[in-house]
Amino acid sequence: MTGDPLPSHMRAVVASRPGGPEVLEVTRRAVPQPGAGEALVRVVAAGVNRADLMQRAGTYPGVAADPVLGLEVSGVVVATGAGAPDDLIGREVCALLPGGGYAEYVAVRAAHLAPVPATVSTRDAGGLMEAAATVWSNLYMPNPPEPGSWMLVHGGASGIGSLAIQFAVAYGVRVATTVGSPEKATFVEKLGAELVIDHRRQDFADELRERGIRPATVLDIVGADYLERNLQVLGRGGRLVIIGHQSGSSSQIDLARLLLGNLTVSGSGLRMRPDHEKDRIIDDLVRNIWPLYERGAILPTTHVALPFERAAEAHLLLERSHHRGKVLLLADPDLSPTPERHA
Repeated sequence: MTGDPLPSHMRAVVASRPGGPEVLEVTRRAVPQPGAGEALVRVVAAGVNRADLMQRAGTYPGVAADPVLGLEVSGVVVATGAGAPDDLIGREVCALLPGGGYAEYVAVRAAHLAPVPATVSTRDAGGLMEAAATVWSNLYMPNPPEPGSWMLVHGGASGIGSLAIQFAVAYGVRVATTVGSPEKATFVEKLGAELVIDHRRQDFADELRERGIRPATVLDIVGADYLERNLQVLGRGGRLVIIGHQSGSSSQIDLARLLLGNLTVSGSGLRMRPDHEKDRIIDDLVRNIWPLYERGAILPTTHVALPFERAAEAHLLLERSHHRGKVLLLADPDLSPTPERHA
C-alpha cells in the first residue's frame, strides 16, 4: 500500500570500490519496493558509523555486496508491503538496517522501525538506533550494571560512547571515560561523566588505580591495545564488553586474572544478529529508553549533519576522530528538520 505517488529512481551514496573516502559517490538507483512485512521509508537522515568505514574499505566481514552503506535512518513511512500495518504510512520513524541507509528511500522490516521519540527532531533521530541498540543489547539486556557502581567507557565522545554515558547516568551508574582532547573532555563532562581521562596524556589504568576506582563494567571500542589494562582495572566479578577493535583484533589474555577475579569478557556485533533478536532489542528501546528521551534525561548528540555529496567528509570526521557525538548524512539538506514534538 502506498500514500502519494513515488518516484522510480532515487539518489544513493555508494562505495564504487573498496578504498578510502574518495571512493564514495552519489548515484541513481531504483527505488526499492517493500516486501512482505516491510515498510518503505523516505529518508530524512542517515547515521554514519565506523562499520560503514570498514565496509567502504572492504574490511567488514560477512557483508553482502550491496555497495550502498548505512545501518540506521530516520524518515517517514510512505508505503508498506503485504502483512505490514497500513497505519504506518505517514508516521515519522527511525530504523535499524542491515545496510542501504545512505539513500533517499529504504525498505526495512517493519519490526525494525521505532517511532521518533517526542522532543527529538526527525533529523537527529537518524543517529539514534545503531548506538542505542548496541549499548542496550550489550550492557543492559544480559545483566544491567548496578546503580552506584562504576562503568569505564572508552571513546566517550563517540556516538556510542556519548550515549553509553547518558544511559549509565540515567540509571544511576557512575562513569569514568577516556577521550582524546580538552574539547571532548568538556563534552563528556556535560553528559555526566565524573572522571575524564585524556588518553593522549594519561594512562587510564594508572588514573583509576590512583583514585581507588574498580569499575564493575568496561565498555571498549579499542580492542587489542587496551585488553590487558581493561582486565587489570576491573573489580572482582566485573565485566569487559568489547564492541570494537580499532587498535587490532588479536591479543593475549592472562587466564589466571580472569579466574582469580571472576571476570567476564563478552563481545557482540549488532549487524549480524538474527531478526528476532533485533525485534526484541528495538521493543526494549521503545519501552525503556524512549521515555528517557521524552523526559529529557537523554539527549541526542548530533555533531554535524551533511548532505549526501559530502559523505567523504563525514567519513573523514570519523576516521580522524574529529567528531563529538553522531555524524549524519541528509537525504535532502533543503528539507527543514521536523520540529521537536513535545508530549
